Amino acid sequence: MNDRVRIAALVVVVFLLLLGRLRAQDSSAVRLSGYAEVYYAYDLSRPASGERPDFLYNHKRHNEVNLNLGVLRAEYDRQGVRATLGLMAGTYAQYNLAAEPAALRSIHEARVGLRLSRTRDLWVDAGILSSHIGFESAFGLDCMTLTRSIVAENSPYYEAGAMVSYKPNKRLLIAGLLLNGWQRIQREQGNQRPAFGTQLKYDNLEGTVLNWSTFVGSMGPDSIGEWRFYNNFYAQVEGENSGMILGMDLGFQQARYSGDSSEDVAGWLTMVGIYRARVVRQWWMVGRVEYFLDDRAVVTSGLATLGASLGVDLRMSERASWRLEGRFFGAPDDQFRDVNGAPSQTNMAITTAICVKF
Repeated sequence: MNDRVRIAALVVVVFLLLLGRLRAQDSSAVRLSGYAEVYYAYDLSRPASGERPDFLYNHKRHNEVNLNLGVLRAEYDRQGVRATLGLMAGTYAQYNLAAEPAALRSIHEARVGLRLSRTRDLWVDAGILSSHIGFESAFGLDCMTLTRSIVAENSPYYEAGAMVSYKPNKRLLIAGLLLNGWQRIQREQGNQRPAFGTQLKYDNLEGTVLNWSTFVGSMGPDSIGEWRFYNNFYAQVEGENSGMILGMDLGFQQARYSGDSSEDVAGWLTMVGIYRARVVRQWWMVGRVEYFLDDRAVVTSGLATLGASLGVDLRMSERASWRLEGRFFGAPDDQFRDVNGAPSQTNMAITTAICVKF
């Protein structure tokens, strides 16, 4: 048994012991849940590595049935104290947490929170948190499309630090965060500078959501000190028979050049539009168009692409869905590979998945 398996087994044992203790004390305050998403993806370029393009981190494996994400989760909420512990497995964890120590790669979420006021909805939460950036999460069943948009794949899914959140009313959320970095649990080697984030979210409770999230932090060792500034905007409208999301993200980062002290600012931009509609009863169609421009290679290897996808969902219930999606990427400078391994301007894939919450 290797060290990673031993660590995972120990975490599971501790998790089960804590659950038993909490449920014995007050079963009404503890909620247990789980999520599983099994997928099959076929990349028409038939990559020899068995992996989809390097800017994707979900549904990554080509031509094999695999687990994208499996989560066991426990939540505690009582008398101004709340906590969440989630353990995970799957290719999502394998690729998104590759930079983290082995002992942390099985943790989806581990947070504790205290209510700071008896009369106001004011909280402080700390630990490993879900990202405050973007309209997509690791849970595919909560997302409009089967696969994640390029902007989600190249911005944080998770973060570690502390967050103060305040709801002056049921519709408005205001939050400020102190973070360990850009999708980091353990800090980058040589980086001791904190990162910061903000979120302003409006939800009219009738299906319309407006959100603005930011991130400011230093990337790489302190000796380099390349600061990153990121803005995430999206608007979402959801009805009984249709829904739409429009998003735009804009980031900037200092760029230093080896051999001299000069520096520049490199930026990247992404835009995405998603629309879904009920076709008949439990059947839905969903389409997406997206544009991603990172020609200065800040968060990718220099990706500049236009993407589109078309999907069909069978929503058997709020907790179970079968999904099928065809996806296309096009880039004018041969950023992909064809079936012979030669440079190509296009990439296409078909993905299907079964998603279940329990």
